[in-house]
Amino acid sequence: MKKGIHPEMKEANVECACGAKFKVMSTKENIHLEVCSECHPLYTGKQGQHKKTGAVDKFNRKYGIKDNA
Repeated sequence: MKKGIHPEMKEANVECACGAKFKVMSTKENIHLEVCSECHPLYTGKQGQHKKTGAVDKFNRKYGIKDNA
């Protein structure tokens, strides 16, 4: 790597819209997020219900194909 061309890494304060605060290494001093791992539905387990049928089932229903397996 060439010397003198890379930005300086420093400890950054990260603040989420949910109020969570933590520190990371970054080239910026302050970072503001809308969603973090503490409030994202995937990480908190509060994710909404998914469709129970997939694309194949939808296709079969659309064309009246019966599953004889």
